[in-house]
Formats: sequence, structure tokens, C-alpha cells
Amino acid sequence: MEGGGATEAQKFVWQGAIPLQIHLHESEVTSLPAPPPLMVLAPRIGYLPLLASQLKSHFGGALPPGVDTIWFEYKGLPLKWYVPVGVIFDLLCTEPERPWNLTVHFRGYPANILIPYESEESIKWSFINSLKEAAYIINGNCKNIMKMAQSDQVDLWNSISKCNLEAYIRISSKLKLRIIDDDFTECLISRSSGETDSAGSARTGRVPVRLYVWTVGEDFTDADDAPQVYDWDKVSYVNRPVEYQNKGKYFSLGDAVKLLLPNYFKEKPQIDSETKTEVEDEHTNADEGVSNSSIQTKTTCSFPKARLMFVRVQGIVPKLEVPFSWVVNNLMNPDYFLHLCVCIKVSQ
Repeated sequence: MEGGGATEAQKFVWQGAIPLQIHLHESEVTSLPAPPPLMVLAPRIGYLPLLASQLKSHFGGALPPGVDTIWFEYKGLPLKWYVPVGVIFDLLCTEPERPWNLTVHFRGYPANILIPYESEESIKWSFINSLKEAAYIINGNCKNIMKMAQSDQVDLWNSISKCNLEAYIRISSKLKLRIIDDDFTECLISRSSGETDSAGSARTGRVPVRLYVWTVGEDFTDADDAPQVYDWDKVSYVNRPVEYQNKGKYFSLGDAVKLLLPNYFKEKPQIDSETKTEVEDEHTNADEGVSNSSIQTKTTCSFPKARLMFVRVQGIVPKLEVPFSWVVNNLMNPDYFLHLCVCIKVSQ
């Protein structure tokens, strides 16, 4: 987003919200009748504890005496407060649940499972630290984050908590976190206007990526039919940058994911610039990030029985042939990380 306005896809991401039906845990209800659940829309880019003021207002009269420390669970699984709402939903609700039924607690914080949470300041500084990590990956240092004025820090956090994309772009542009250009869309625009395609020039960049990986042992034809995750121990977390080099080679989302998971795949993309042109010709809906091409990336696997089933990002399951540069420029989170939920089939 650095250096320009928002794309239509980015606007959809920032407007995205998940309908929640939140119940107070029965052990914490001290009034009769028990309070009804709270229905609320949670922004995808936000964090669950940011709903605390609404929840305390709704359930406050039914809570037992004591110190409030808010936390959430889904089907008995405590939810990580520092992971964006949309990422948790994409990971745990393979078959989208509407509304998403969560249970809120104000007592009995599971410190053996979740890292300590004190207040909204905890979320804010977790976000800032993530932003520092992304800046270091992109620029080799995080001095622009460290030198942020206090007022800019406040405004940046307010832009996220209030889902104000315009304010976010205005403030984050000062950080100079240019990742990679969306060469695919630029190429389509230049070709439609009759300009010479200059996408062959080499451009490099390091892209911050967080993968949330879980494995399954059975086949399924639709992502909604994938087995659900019920235990954090079943999820592998991979924080690793993608070393992006545009040298006339077509580089897809599937290519990027496989490069990040060498334990499962030994990736050797074999789609050259000529094939890339064929894909561009067949790609009729670039703004929505949906590929109409049937071309598959040829790869070799170091784990022959591993197969990449699907990737879910920002609530969608894009085709693995979608250009990686488009995904990065349109679907990354405000912390400048691309959060990808990845399902892999590993045969026993």
C-alpha cells in the first residue's frame, strides 16, 4: 500500500467482518435469567479483545466479583488473542459457520495455553512488534518504526481498531515499507493501453509471510469439507520471508507456499515468461484475484506423498496459480505480513 491509494481488493479486505454470536460461559453467570448472547460484527483485520467494551457492557451485570481478564474459546479451544480475527476464523472454520459461535470468559485465564493479556495495550504492542519484524524483513532494519512519533503510533493503531483504511494508508506510507510491485496487474494495464511490457526487468524483494499449517490424511474435493482443527498442537507456525525475484518467470501463490515448506516440497517452478503470457491472456478477472487458467505449476516433492490441498487467505480460497505479487499487494494484513492458512495432505 506504500506510495499509493487502496485497490478495490484492499477495500474489501478492510470492510470484511465476521458475524459473531458470543455467549458468556455458564460458570460465570451469576444472574437469572442468564443474559442472551451478544450478536456483533468483528472486523477481519481486528482482534477479539477489542470487543471487550461491548462485551462488558452486555454481560457486566451477570459477572461474578473479581478481576476481569477477557479470553475466548471455540468448541473448548482457547483462542489466541494476538492473531487477527479473520485468520483464526479461516483456520478453525474450514466449513464457514455463520454466525460464528464463541464463548467469552472473564475469569480463569488459561495462562498455560495463551500468552499473558492485560489490556488493549497488549494488542497494540503485539501489533507494533509484528510491524517491526516485517520492516526488518523488508528493509533490513526497523528504524522507521522505532522513530515513529508517538502521535503517529496512536493514529496508526486507531486506524486499525476503527478499520479506517484511508487513515492507515496515510500514516503507514511514512514507514517506507515497499514490498514488491504487482507486476501481473501492471503488465495487464500496459498491454491493454498498448504500452511495451517492461515486466522483464529484474525486481527483488523480501515478503513477510506467516503460515498456519495443518495436515490431513484423507482426500476431499472442496475446502469446506476439510477436517477441522481442534488443537493448537496440530498447527505448525512458519514465519519465513519469501525471497521474490522477478526475472521473467511466472511466480504463483502455490510456488511461494511450496518454497516456504521445504520439509514437504522441493519447489522448482518451471513456468517461464512465455507461459506467463499465456496465463495473462486467459486471466479475465485479475481484480478479484481469481485465475481462469488451467495451467499447473510443475514441481518436484522431497516428500512424494505430500500434496498442497488449498490455501485460505482473507476468507477466500484462491487458485494456487494466482500471481503471488497480486496476493501480496492486495491481501496482506496491516502488520505487513501475508497470513496464509495452509492445508496439506500427507498420506500415511
